[in-house]
Amino acid sequence: MLIRTATIKDIDEIAELEAECFPVAEAATKEEFEERVRVYGNHFWLMYDEDKLISFVDGFVTNQKDLTDEMYERADLHEEDGEWQMIFGVNTIPACRKKGFAAELIERAIHDARQQGRKGVVLTCKAQLIHYYAKFGFVNEGVSKSVHGNVMWYQMRLTF
Repeated sequence: MLIRTATIKDIDEIAELEAECFPVAEAATKEEFEERVRVYGNHFWLMYDEDKLISFVDGFVTNQKDLTDEMYERADLHEEDGEWQMIFGVNTIPACRKKGFAAELIERAIHDARQQGRKGVVLTCKAQLIHYYAKFGFVNEGVSKSVHGNVMWYQMRLTF
């Protein structure tokens, strides 16, 4: 498996994988991914099996402590020298789930954030995934301010 960061050439594959993984109300659009990759492509971790994108994790860096809905829509809020690595999405094609690929990318994002001197990593997830992220050391901080896609999210934080 190859892990690398994103470039503009990856947009179609990223958008297609996102659409496979999330309902329309929760999925980022191709246009949103174009802006995200343009602004913070180095904070996308893409996993390829030969030439096929099978999983990715993305999110920007900020000095804001909590993940907000505005962050999903505004790539310009990215602060490369920010304290917190946000994770907006963890995506794996259905045929490749439960094989450790997403875990490998999450661990890579955590490693990179630590190496970059961040305070930690923040994400939101649905209730049924709280235990999954806890395996990586994330602590549930309760119901998030985010109502992205009209869903109840829980904010989780890994502090270094």
